[in-house]
Amino acid sequence: MMYFEDIEPGAVQRFGSYAVNREEVIDFASKYDPQAFHLSDEAAAQTHFGRLSASGWHTCAMTMAMLVENLKERQQAGLGSPGLDEIRWLKPVYPGDTLSVETEIVDKKRSGSRPEMGSFRSNVRVYNQDGVVVMTMKSIGLIRVREAESVQS
Repeated sequence: MMYFEDIEPGAVQRFGSYAVNREEVIDFASKYDPQAFHLSDEAAAQTHFGRLSASGWHTCAMTMAMLVENLKERQQAGLGSPGLDEIRWLKPVYPGDTLSVETEIVDKKRSGSRPEMGSFRSNVRVYNQDGVVVMTMKSIGLIRVREAESVQS
């Protein structure tokens, strides 16, 4: 299990592989972001996107799926997140793209009011299959402190 004490500022990790498919792009957009360029090739062709593109919110959801899978594989003692900062959609994501994630730990801090947990901030970059950054965000994660585990046992 990975705890607060195991988080190292400066650590970089690359992971994930998410194949973006047309049906999922349209399904997500029809439910959550029904703008024409996310739903129709013809409408998208009339925009700067040039063709059907995924919603930025869908890109966030696909990124979250990869982040959670990585947390499960690494067995991190995660406690959720109080939020994200500075989400940027830098390039369109298209059906046929394959996304991956890179995280870089910026810093960490033990909670003063909740000694059983700490937080860490990460810069998150999402890449397409060509190595082009399509999205960035700053993430804040909450994580259990190892000392708190031994006290509760």
